[in-house]
Amino acid sequence: MAKMAQNLVSVEVITPEKLFYKGDVELVICRTLTGDEGFMAGHQWATKLLDIGELRIKEEDKDEYLMAAIAGGFVDVKDSIVIYTDAAEWPEDIDANRAQIAKERAEKWLADNPEEEEVEMRKREAALRRAVSRLTIRESGMKGGKTI
Repeated sequence: MAKMAQNLVSVEVITPEKLFYKGDVELVICRTLTGDEGFMAGHQWATKLLDIGELRIKEEDKDEYLMAAIAGGFVDVKDSIVIYTDAAEWPEDIDANRAQIAKERAEKWLADNPEEEEVEMRKREAALRRAVSRLTIRESGMKGGKTI
């Protein structure tokens, strides 16, 4: 079944280094601080903070989502959708060994420093969540993404 152009919305994903993604899509799903949320053409205007996690993009007439790991930020939904994130990576660009080392380093630090200041603990916990997210998306994305 052919999709109609008015069911598409322009999406940009921007990191501090580059324009990571730009295109007209049917749906974008990102992890906000309250859970996964999807945005489509005609969505009510919103600005939401993003959590560390998975970004899924459903392009027109595709059965699978494009998947990426993102490291927080915010999404601005108006007539178009702009996602500003500290970092974004496609599964094939994630260095699994580096992510595994970062995961192990964060786990060890958290185990060895249970009495550390709350600010430092949150930084290390975020590093652990980023590493786990990258590893999960690397594995899922290399299997071909998710279908609707």
